Amino acid sequence: MTEDVLRSDTAGRVLEILKTPGEAVEAGDAIVMIEAMKMEIPVASPGAGLVRALHVALDDMVEEDQPLATLEIAR
Repeated sequence: MTEDVLRSDTAGRVLEILKTPGEAVEAGDAIVMIEAMKMEIPVASPGAGLVRALHVALDDMVEEDQPLATLEIAR
């Protein structure tokens, strides 16, 4: 397993947190939902593994490329 930092693709507001630390994820599972310019943008896991840590909270404002979560991905 490798550690992977999930980053925001855009600036916006954390609209929803869909997975919590310790929770298993599959490739493509949305971890965090970002609201930007009245659009909801899911930020998804690149592979199967576990959510190790979240670096944002609900309603946080985030910048592009900001770390959102640390994942442990099976490779």
